[in-house]
Amino acid sequence: MENPPQRRDSQMSHLRASDSNREQVSTLLGEALSTGQLSHEEYSERLDRLYQAKTVGELEVLTNDLQVERQRPAANPVSYLPGANPEPENVIAIFGGSERKGRWRVRRRTRALAVFGGLRFDLTDAEFEAKEVEITVNAIFGGAEIIVPKGVEVRCHGVGIFGGFDVHGSSDVDPSAPVIVVRGLALFGGVGGKTRRRRER
Repeated sequence: MENPPQRRDSQMSHLRASDSNREQVSTLLGEALSTGQLSHEEYSERLDRLYQAKTVGELEVLTNDLQVERQRPAANPVSYLPGANPEPENVIAIFGGSERKGRWRVRRRTRALAVFGGLRFDLTDAEFEAKEVEITVNAIFGGAEIIVPKGVEVRCHGVGIFGGFDVHGSSDVDPSAPVIVVRGLALFGGVGGKTRRRRER
């Protein structure tokens, strides 16, 4: 390949690449081909490297030299903490309420129960133990709200029975941001969510 792109390591370059990361880069390469920045041969070579890439850094190098409109990142880099705790955090609200906000530590797994009570998880300034975290919420005659930072991908797999279970992330996903998997059950209750920009530090 003539004039191959040079790697410029970022803070998140060591993270493992996800399928959504590869899809975003594939879209950018297709745009570069359509605007004449890449020849068909260069496009084919970079596409091959795309599907061999294992980290975010290996994906970044494929578009560093291109004039393409990249998705805007979250307001501030998300904080990741080493030394993940293998045990899940348990949060319970029975005939009452419980809240997590500010710079709190989000474990790989969080299990929450609301029975005739309410839960609120504000993740906008949280520090994550892993690139992918899972929050399981069971709300029975209760409710829960999950607030996530802009740029975060949310995968909602919850079920609502005589209630609602609907948590969304950003439409524009930042590849360096975490993936939040939300599971659980809302029975005569509700689990919802929204996005909010991270505050400047």
